[in-house]
Amino acid sequence: MAEGLGDFIEASGLMEYDPEKISNIYKGHPTRLIKRLWQTLVPIGLFLLGVAMDKLLGRLNRKEVSKARAKECAELLVELGPAFIKAGQALSTRPDIIPKVLLEELAQLQDQLPGFDSDMAMACIEEDLGAKINDIYSNLEKKPISAASLGQVHVGVLKDGQKVAVKVQRPGLREQITLDLYIVRNIGYWLNKNVKLIRSDLVALIDELGRRVFEEMDYINESNNAEKFYNLHKKNPKIAVPRIYKEASSRRVLTMQWIDGVKLTNIEKVKELGIDPEEMIEIGVNCSLQQLLEHGFFHADPHPGNLLALKDGRLCYLDFGMMSEVSRESRTGLIKAVVHLVNKRFKQLSSDFVNLGFLSEEVDLEPIIPAFETVFNQALEMGVNQMDFKSVTDDLSGVMYKFPFKVPPYYALIIRSLITLEGIALSVDRNFKILGAAYPYFARRLMEDEDPELRESLKEMLFDGNTFKWSRLEELLNSAAKESNLNLDALLDQVMNFLFSDKGGILREEITEAIVDKLDSYSWKKIKQIKASITKPLKRENRNKQDDINDQSIFDIKPIKNLYKTLRNLPGFKPELILNRIPRLIKEKDARKMGMKVAQRVTERGIVRIVKVAAGESQ
Repeated sequence: MAEGLGDFIEASGLMEYDPEKISNIYKGHPTRLIKRLWQTLVPIGLFLLGVAMDKLLGRLNRKEVSKARAKECAELLVELGPAFIKAGQALSTRPDIIPKVLLEELAQLQDQLPGFDSDMAMACIEEDLGAKINDIYSNLEKKPISAASLGQVHVGVLKDGQKVAVKVQRPGLREQITLDLYIVRNIGYWLNKNVKLIRSDLVALIDELGRRVFEEMDYINESNNAEKFYNLHKKNPKIAVPRIYKEASSRRVLTMQWIDGVKLTNIEKVKELGIDPEEMIEIGVNCSLQQLLEHGFFHADPHPGNLLALKDGRLCYLDFGMMSEVSRESRTGLIKAVVHLVNKRFKQLSSDFVNLGFLSEEVDLEPIIPAFETVFNQALEMGVNQMDFKSVTDDLSGVMYKFPFKVPPYYALIIRSLITLEGIALSVDRNFKILGAAYPYFARRLMEDEDPELRESLKEMLFDGNTFKWSRLEELLNSAAKESNLNLDALLDQVMNFLFSDKGGILREEITEAIVDKLDSYSWKKIKQIKASITKPLKRENRNKQDDINDQSIFDIKPIKNLYKTLRNLPGFKPELILNRIPRLIKEKDARKMGMKVAQRVTERGIVRIVKVAAGESQ
């Protein structure tokens, strides 16, 4: 008994995940380890034996059998407890490790368990906060309103009358999680060593999971995450974050502002608030993309219970225990990958996966390129706005399982986040496509961002070889215009920045040549007109034709006309936005160079024409 209690207390003191310390604890005190091994390995072994028998008898190839086994696996993880639930959720976004049929079941794992004894919860609050319940709260309901694998929530009222939600951690949770992670880690080590089909480092995956679970068990960390999230989004009038009461919070107790709201999936209740559910979804999509690609700090668990519509029209985020970060390089890399995907440049896309850490530099990319073509070509035929994100990620999962992909932890959480968000959106609009909803944001970032790598991506998007594609610019501008946060002034500045940048040289040359062609054509027609009037009177039909020529303005230059037409169709466009930029245009060194080139080339062509006319040549 004393031996078991010793490791129990020792494990409870671990504030950070440390595999070496955990290993030393259970090597020195094996009693609880042996008991827990019996509780976990026996049911796991029986399940694997059943799967092996199905495979041996050829039954596992039948869809209904494989699906039933996958469902049984998910249910087993719930029975085994919090660490196994978290492991299953982590594996649900790892197509490089798990076959598709099991991915689907693990993705539905619910982090919900029965509540624990209320007296134990009250005792935990008093122990951690160092005061009696009545000294902290004027009222605190003993019966929890919800419970999950890590803790449960009680409704309370602070002394100042503020209604609050009080989250209390399960007793003995850190000890149980620590022991289970030790067991799971050793299972992962054995599988990596003995099952050659598994390419990914399962031990590294479990260690990443361990770090995240320890962060999630630390409510002070969640409090800091909520504060950081609030500061990043406080200028957004559409986003709400509950206030955290730090004086009534600790590592195992979290007191936060009570939020009266409606789950986004409860469409009728959202409508009763006088709010358009589709507008809420748009706010959620834009906020998620901003988290992922601007701030690099994102909510990794946006399930329906964590997203509430408020009566004032704001979207409220709850539960900041599971947050993740994306580096600036990875954010830029993701946008570049989208550009290559949209342009069907699958060779470059495969290189993006190397840069993003999915593939090692030693991997032969040649067989992966046609696999990408198979997955994406059909989806792209329908256009980005109609791409089915879940279907594409499912197909991509097959590619990742077949080839030596290693999915970075941040990507797995991004996919989980977006799939969850799309699931919520589909409950509102069955035709919702998250890629279509996200593309305007990508377009705006491409047009507005000063990042040198994104400037290069913008060039890739707009040029086909050395040919500038006006249709692509028009599509990009029109997509960007759908973004509610579009800054048209900034967008026009970026168009000018691009035109007069090193990358815009080809476009400047195209505009210069178009102006030269137009002026040269106009001047030659005038020369022919003068020559004809000297030599003989114009015939009636020639006069009519000449009238048609004169009707064409010399300023009707195709590239400029196309650009103006595209800009004119943007919401909020006014001619003054162009006129205000004329002083800058005059000052641009490259604009003056363009003017000099036009004058020089028109003069050269004019001299050649005059010489030819004088020599009696016709053109």
